[in-house]
Amino acid sequence: MVENILTTLPGLTLDRSADLPLHAQLAQALRAGILAGRTPPGTRLPATRTLAAELGIGRNTVADAYDQLIAEGYLEARVGSGTRVAPIAPDMLLTTNAENTPAEDAPPPPLSRRGRDLAGALRPVPPPPGKFGYAFQPGIPAFDAFPLASWTRISARCAKNIRAVGDYSDPDGLADLRQAIVAHVKLARGVVCEADQVIVTAGTQAGLDLAARMLIDPQDPVWIEDPGYGGARGAFIGAGANLVPVPVDEEGMDVRTARRMGARPRVIYVTPSHQFPLGMTMSLARRLELLELAEDADAWIIEDDYDSEYRYHGRPLSSLQGLDGGRRVLYVGTFSKTFFPSLRLGYLVVPRDHADAFRKAIRNTGHSAPGLPQLALKEFMAAGHYEAHTRRMRKLYDTRRQMLVDTLHDVAAGTLEPQVREAGMQMPAFLKHRRDDEAMAADLVKRGIAAAPLGRYTLDERNWRPGLMLGFAAVEERFIRPAAETLNAYLEGA
Repeated sequence: MVENILTTLPGLTLDRSADLPLHAQLAQALRAGILAGRTPPGTRLPATRTLAAELGIGRNTVADAYDQLIAEGYLEARVGSGTRVAPIAPDMLLTTNAENTPAEDAPPPPLSRRGRDLAGALRPVPPPPGKFGYAFQPGIPAFDAFPLASWTRISARCAKNIRAVGDYSDPDGLADLRQAIVAHVKLARGVVCEADQVIVTAGTQAGLDLAARMLIDPQDPVWIEDPGYGGARGAFIGAGANLVPVPVDEEGMDVRTARRMGARPRVIYVTPSHQFPLGMTMSLARRLELLELAEDADAWIIEDDYDSEYRYHGRPLSSLQGLDGGRRVLYVGTFSKTFFPSLRLGYLVVPRDHADAFRKAIRNTGHSAPGLPQLALKEFMAAGHYEAHTRRMRKLYDTRRQMLVDTLHDVAAGTLEPQVREAGMQMPAFLKHRRDDEAMAADLVKRGIAAAPLGRYTLDERNWRPGLMLGFAAVEERFIRPAAETLNAYLEGA
């Protein structure tokens, strides 16, 4: 006997003004009736013409709904016997009510301990631009000075050559781009490597995560700078590491204090060119001391060279990787600071003996970078645009840095102590009165100021001094003074 579907679905109405098409609404209602048991297995449904007439809709609309449920396995269509509800056993039905809502007494399985720890290592999402643009958000390059015309032209040309990058080849990065990276880091940073040691990743975070997976076993001690980069902490927590916060001084990571802490490191993470967030450059003596310690402990070093392109006076010191000869130092680089963060292109330079293992591993992690941006970047570098753009940004950022320093000395001398550094895209400024910098940063966002609290980067309270990270690279000159005045007015009234 053919079931009168309308009696099993009381209150069924189809809303012609809804965003959801009529056939999808009908399929949703029929599916709910089946799962709730109101339309049991074996029930024969009306012919499409009959149901269409009862509902006042087109026959094709009913046919589309039936076809959808047949594809999902809820209905079966047999020649000579019409369309029937599939014989789904009761114990195979989803534990749902008619609205397909999970039962309250059936919670999902728990996350892993590492999953919970990783989720707890929260890095706040930066706010969108406010009334002063990107004042004073750290880590953001100057969008207003980006060579958009050249980049757009090259990207459009590369998009026409999708066959060159449209498959699954080169998971470790396009060969020509890796060669271009080698030429750049050898000249600019003294890195010792060949193209087969370069792994192109989907941003710095992907590179750090891959390195952590390859180097760290659960509970391995990892020395990290404190205060230090939160993204690195997240990657190491995800690998199950035991984080050991090591204080920094004016020469970088305090190696002698670290030795007294007693935890023999498996990995040491540092930002020697421009310590994040305090901005000092690790001295040559300290670099050599750190390499000696790593040799004694048979430890790896991860050198994060996140913005070494932006040094304003004097030549930068050689990379740790270059001093080490590439034996136990992994070098991490990024294009997010010279281009824009959403480009999501970074790279690792790994020791030759383990390069093949890294190239194989990245196939299993999903950290490979998209091919089209790689191709565009390679062409951009080959045409000389990259070096020219970097030179222009170095001059622009130095101008904005000095303007911010002068303005803070002028309008905020009673509230802030800016730490003037010779490199980078942001500077720390200590608060002259000890306060809750996290709460202050949250209040400042409401006033159009996106400064980051130094407390966000600190694990051990003994290494914390309240202050704000003030990014200047993305702040147009016309916004620097009014933003600084707004910042100081808040600090004076807090």
